Amino acid sequence: MPGDWLAARRSEVAADRILDAAGELFARQEAATVGMHEIASAAGCSRATLYRYFENREALYTAYVHRESYRVYQEMTEKLAGVHDPAQRLLDGITVALRMVRESPALSSWFATNQRPIGGEMAEQSDVIKALVEAFVASLGPGDNVEHRARWLVRVMTSLLVFPGRDEADERAMIEEFVLPTVIPAAERAGQ
Repeated sequence: MPGDWLAARRSEVAADRILDAAGELFARQEAATVGMHEIASAAGCSRATLYRYFENREALYTAYVHRESYRVYQEMTEKLAGVHDPAQRLLDGITVALRMVRESPALSSWFATNQRPIGGEMAEQSDVIKALVEAFVASLGPGDNVEHRARWLVRVMTSLLVFPGRDEADERAMIEEFVLPTVIPAAERAGQ
C-alpha cells in the first residue's frame, strides 16, 4: 500500500499557516523583534512543530521573504503588462514595488529604522530576490551586466525603503535622474 499521498500537501499548508501567522505578527511589530515562540503561539502550534518546518528564525524569515517577493513580483508584472517602453517600465516597476512594500504593514516592518532594518540584509542575500530582479532587468531589453545592474537596483530600492524621498513624485524624479541612466544606459535607450 502506498504512503500518505497528501503528506506533502499537508506540510505545505502547515508551513503556509505558520508564514501567515508570522506575517500577522510582522504587521503589528517590527520583523526584527518577532521571535519563534511568538510565531508558534500565533500559528497555534508548539515550538517543536514550528522547528519541524523551519530549522531556525533565519529559515522562517527567508521563507517568508521569498514567498512575499514572488507575490510582489507577480502583482508588479501584472500591473506592467501593457508598459513596453523600457524606461517607463523601469520607473513604473520601481514605483509600484516600493508602494506595494510600503502599503503592506507586514513588509514595511522589515525596513523599520527603530531596530536593525533586516529587509536590506535579506534582499542582498536572497537568491530568489536576485533572480526576480534580474528577470525584471532582463525584461527591459538587451544589455550587458544584468546581474550587476540588478544588484544595484536592489540596493537602490532598499535605500528608498529605509530612507524614503519626500513623496512618490520626488522618488520618481530621483529614479529617473539617477537610476534610469545606470540600469538602462543612454546607448541602449537610443537603440529602442
